[in-house]
Amino acid sequence: MQRLFILIEAFALALVVQAIPKPDEIQERVLNKDLSEQEHFINFQHNPSYDHEAFLGEEAKTFDQLSPEESRRRLGIIVDKIDKDQDGLVTQEELKDWIKYTQQRYIQDDVERQWTTHNTENKDKLPWKEYRSMVYGFMDDTDTDQPEKSEDNFSYAAMLNRDRRRWTVADKDGDDALTREEFSGFLHPEETDGMRDVVVLETMEDIDKDGDGKISVAEYIGDMYRGGADEEEPEWVKNEREQFSTYRDKDGDGSMDAEEVKNWIIPADFDHAEAESRHLIYEADSDADQKLTKEEILEKYDIFVGSQATDFGEALARHDEF
Repeated sequence: MQRLFILIEAFALALVVQAIPKPDEIQERVLNKDLSEQEHFINFQHNPSYDHEAFLGEEAKTFDQLSPEESRRRLGIIVDKIDKDQDGLVTQEELKDWIKYTQQRYIQDDVERQWTTHNTENKDKLPWKEYRSMVYGFMDDTDTDQPEKSEDNFSYAAMLNRDRRRWTVADKDGDDALTREEFSGFLHPEETDGMRDVVVLETMEDIDKDGDGKISVAEYIGDMYRGGADEEEPEWVKNEREQFSTYRDKDGDGSMDAEEVKNWIIPADFDHAEAESRHLIYEADSDADQKLTKEEILEKYDIFVGSQATDFGEALARHDEF
């Protein structure tokens, strides 16, 4: 069971869609995720919960019972950390860097946890042989002659092959061992230059059921929705069909090729952190100098953290820095 947990954990990707909301059980593919799972606008009205999660990251969901006084106090500590040059002013660039940091923190924590788990001797590099033995070693003892075990073993074999290919791409110097930086690319290829084509290939392998090297609209919808033949499609499915024909299938040939899939799952034409940092400054910059003082931020603390929600992270929750 522990090996299975490690196997599943090693494949985890943070996949959040940016388009039309769907039921929770639907698998999402878009990797250039928005800053929050909250809708930015509800009925054309700005949703402050989006700002809170964009500013605080994942921890915004956990800390929701603080008084306004405690929120202001902890926000003051956060402001001191955002103000890198300690000049008493938070610039748009500093705020943008902070927002990016909060979004990347979960990846850094995940890489550190898994690096420590798989590299128990704390070596500079982790060889493929050792990783394979730890994660997939149980397959060596599987009796494939027993039908009830063959199907599971085949799926693990496919996962092993995919991991092996991803490992090879991440291994920049070709020594079949990964540094911590290379291991980060292996675990989170969507965040690593030079690794994104692997994500595109894996996505196409998952969805392209007929193996023709393209994703049809039927395959695209089938990846998200598996309704019965006589069942009327939900409205969001109809919207996704329109999304496919209008935005996904750019050349209008009825299917997505690898480049179109890449544009879909790894869009690169919008900087969420840039937009959010500009928005927060616009909301709190009372003297219109395009910079925020600590007093301006604390005055508008509800925009940044909400009247009942704030924290810098688990360290603050433990009061390690107070």
